Amino acid sequence: MTVTPHLALPLIAAAQAQKHVTHNEAITALDALVHLAVIDRDLSLPPATPAEGDRYIVAGSGTGAWAGKGGQIALWQDGIWRHFAPSRGFLGYVLDEGVLVAWSGTAWIDALSAVSAFQNLALLGLGTSADPTNPFSAKLNKALWTAKAVADGGTGDLRYTMNKEAAAKTLSLLLQSGFSGRAEIGLTGDDDLHVKVSPDGAAWMEALKVNRSTGFVSFPAMGGPREVLSANRTYYVRTDGSDANNGLTNTAGGAFLTVQKAIDTVAAIDLSSYAVTIQMADGTYSGPVIFKAYVGAGPVTIQGNTGTPSNVVLNSTSGHLLEVGVTQKYALNGVKVQTSGGSYLPMYVRDGAHLELKNFVFGASGFGTGLYLSTGASVDIRGPITIAASMIRWAWIEMCAQLNCFNQAFTITGSPTFSEFVNVTRLGVAVLTGNTYTGAATGMQYAVSSNAVLVKGGDVYPGNAAGTSATGAQVA
Repeated sequence: MTVTPHLALPLIAAAQAQKHVTHNEAITALDALVHLAVIDRDLSLPPATPAEGDRYIVAGSGTGAWAGKGGQIALWQDGIWRHFAPSRGFLGYVLDEGVLVAWSGTAWIDALSAVSAFQNLALLGLGTSADPTNPFSAKLNKALWTAKAVADGGTGDLRYTMNKEAAAKTLSLLLQSGFSGRAEIGLTGDDDLHVKVSPDGAAWMEALKVNRSTGFVSFPAMGGPREVLSANRTYYVRTDGSDANNGLTNTAGGAFLTVQKAIDTVAAIDLSSYAVTIQMADGTYSGPVIFKAYVGAGPVTIQGNTGTPSNVVLNSTSGHLLEVGVTQKYALNGVKVQTSGGSYLPMYVRDGAHLELKNFVFGASGFGTGLYLSTGASVDIRGPITIAASMIRWAWIEMCAQLNCFNQAFTITGSPTFSEFVNVTRLGVAVLTGNTYTGAATGMQYAVSSNAVLVKGGDVYPGNAAGTSATGAQVA
C-alpha cells in the first residue's frame, strides 16, 4: 500500500530516499482536508489572484487549470493548484454561503439533507431560542403541513395527532394576542370539545360545547339549547369518581364524585318524557345538596343501596343537607342522611316542592329535626324508614305542608328520646296511618297545634307519653 485508504495520503516506503518529501506531502493534504472550509463552490474557473492556502470546490466540470476536476477540492499552494478528490461523507463549510455541505458520492449536497432522523432532542428552536417551558419553539410567518402523496409512498392523508394523559387534563389550541389568551379550542378539563373566548386572558366564556358521548352541541354562553333525552338515563356517582367526568359509566373514570354535580347536569338537559336515575355507590358523600328544577316529565330518582341503605351516607357539616325547593318530581331510595355539627337539617322540603322517600335512614340531626316540611311542600313515604339517632322530633310539618305515609314499616334503633315524634302546626297536614313501629323510644308521641291536622287512624306512634293537640287542631 502506497497511500492511505480514506484521504489518499502518501506513505513512506522502507529505505525510501528523501522521506521528508513524502511526509510533507501527507501533512499538506491533511492541512487541506481536515476541518475543511472552502471560499466558494460556484466557480468553475480558478480565481485570477488566489492567496496561499485558498481552497475551493470546483463547480461543473471545471475549466482552465481546473479542467476535469469538477467536484474536487482545489488548493492553491506554492504557486500551483493541487486537487483532492473527496470520498463519500466528506464534510465542508462554504464560507460565502455559511452552509455545511457533504459529498454524497456524486455531488456536494446540504449536509443536513443527508440526515434522516433526529431523536430525543431536548430543545429545538426554529428562528428563535427554545427553553425548558417551550422545548419546541418557532418564530416564522408561515408554516406548511402537507400530506405525503401516494406517489411518494404515502397515503395522501394528513392527520395531526395530539394526546393528553387523562380526562381531567387539558389538550387545546390556545390563540393569543400579545401573548394574552383570546380563544381556546380543545379538551379543556374533560373529554368534551370546548370552544372558549376571553377579552383579557383571565376571564373566559364558553361559547360552544360538544358532548363526547352523545355528540350533542350546546351553547353555554347562550343558555342552550338543551340536550333532549330519547331514552331513560342513569348517571353514576362514586367516591372515587370526578366531577370532571360525564357521569355516564360506573367506573372511576366515568362517574361523578358528588350528587350535586349529577343534579346540576340533569338541570341542564331536557328529560322530555323520560326518567333519570342518579345511582350512588356505597360510601360517604359530603353535602349540602341543592335540588334544582329540570325540564321534562321525570321523575329523577337519587338511588343508593336499596338493600342496605346505611351503606350510602350523605352528610353535611356546613348547611342543610338536602334542600328541596322545586316542584319537579324527585325521589330518594336507599340512602342514609345526617348532619354533624351546626344547626343543620338532614332534609328541608319547602315552597311547594314534592319528594318521595323509601328505603331511607335518618341519622343524626344538628338541628334536632330529621324531616322539615314548610310552605306547601309535600312528602310521600312509600317504603320502609329507619330512625337511627336521637333527635327533638323526627318530622315537623307546618305552613300548609303535607306528609303522607300509609302502611309502611318504621324501625327505631338506639332507644331515642323525642320531645315529640311528629309535630304538625300552622295549617300543616300529616297523614300517618296503618304504619308499624319496631323499637323503643321515649317522649311525647305527637304535638298538633295552630289549626293543623294529624290523621293517625288509631296508630300508636313511638314514645311513652300521649300526644297533645291545641285549640283548633284536628287529630283523627
